[in-house]
Amino acid sequence: MKILIYSANFAPEPTGIGKYSGEMAEWLATQGHDVRVVAAPPYYPAWRLGDGYAWPPYRKETWRGCTVWRAPLWVPSQPNGLSRIVHLLTFALSSAPVMLRQLAWRPDVVLVVAPAMVCAPMAWVTARLSGAQAWLHVQDFEVDVAFRMGLVNVGLARHLVWRMERWLLRSFDVVSTISGRMIDHLQKKGVSPERCHLFPNWVDTDKIRPLDGISSYRARLGIPAQAVVALFSGTMGSKQGLEVVPAAARLLQHRDDIHFVICGDGVMKPQIEADTQGLARVHLLPLQDVAMLPELLGLADIHLLPQSPDAEDLVLPSKLTGMLSSGRPIVATCNPDTEIAMVVAGCGKVVPPLQPEALAQAIESLADDPNARAQLGQAARQYAEEEIGRDAVLSAVVRHMQAPDAPADDRSRKAA
Repeated sequence: MKILIYSANFAPEPTGIGKYSGEMAEWLATQGHDVRVVAAPPYYPAWRLGDGYAWPPYRKETWRGCTVWRAPLWVPSQPNGLSRIVHLLTFALSSAPVMLRQLAWRPDVVLVVAPAMVCAPMAWVTARLSGAQAWLHVQDFEVDVAFRMGLVNVGLARHLVWRMERWLLRSFDVVSTISGRMIDHLQKKGVSPERCHLFPNWVDTDKIRPLDGISSYRARLGIPAQAVVALFSGTMGSKQGLEVVPAAARLLQHRDDIHFVICGDGVMKPQIEADTQGLARVHLLPLQDVAMLPELLGLADIHLLPQSPDAEDLVLPSKLTGMLSSGRPIVATCNPDTEIAMVVAGCGKVVPPLQPEALAQAIESLADDPNARAQLGQAARQYAEEEIGRDAVLSAVVRHMQAPDAPADDRSRKAA
């Protein structure tokens, strides 16, 4: 098949949507599909353009068997509600002519990844004009998150924005998202069940697996072999409630045997650095090379998954997949009726969001019970192998793309 992926974030971004869009494109190419990508230059999670991408603004690359067109965008140094909207709009506008250029290629599928929803109209136009299947993949409900967290205050325009989103969602042939709860949310927005498709984030269980020995990061950070490590690794974003981690570490200062490692980059990094000053057993690491991810995740005795209550059921954090595959227990800060809680309950502990005392208590409880940690870690690994293995997830997506119930009028136009 000819598959066109339209995603603002793409490889070599190491985390979040860019990571998954890149892995998807590479996997599809290895399966013999002809893959093209229209994307922005790498900028996330540091919120600055990757080295060498400032000029020329438009470029064409070959990346791991895929043809990638880069279109420019404005990257704010201090992203907030309004600047994020402008940031995404610049890419939607700059990439529009690149998308139209793909009409002559006549793709079989046009798959657009949201965020950014502002790119969805051009993806739909490209699919309709080329006779392709129009597929919208929702990684998170950016409009809902923005409103709930107060990132955008649109006043009377709120109703209009939601109506526009609803119209877009109902216009695509397939609308996929990453969890069952998010599927329910799509249907509440008017997407018919037959057009909804579960497309969870995946993990390469062969690459990320429980370590056979001790992680090299212990020696690097000076952490004793017998100490218990509570690890947060990922994007330091505003929708995670990440400030609860330094607060819990402060509450556990009396425990010489518990160390915290906070690894990543993002808009919350300056606050985390300030909040952890003076804490002897808190170790801060910058974002690590993707090749070191198995070793980094294997450092953890306990993974930490903080989440803001304003966004906890509108997103399913991509970092969760690696945590599960590493075979370590997880402590998540979220409400019990969320999908995050449903996944984590079988392989860790769920505590209320934004409550450092509850997080500290859960960490201390697991630190004192190595047998429980081992059992919960095994359950995490089993879930990864059975539910979110990369080959199984992406093979199911391809089968859906090739399904005989794809829109007949699109196929007839292509044949003509």
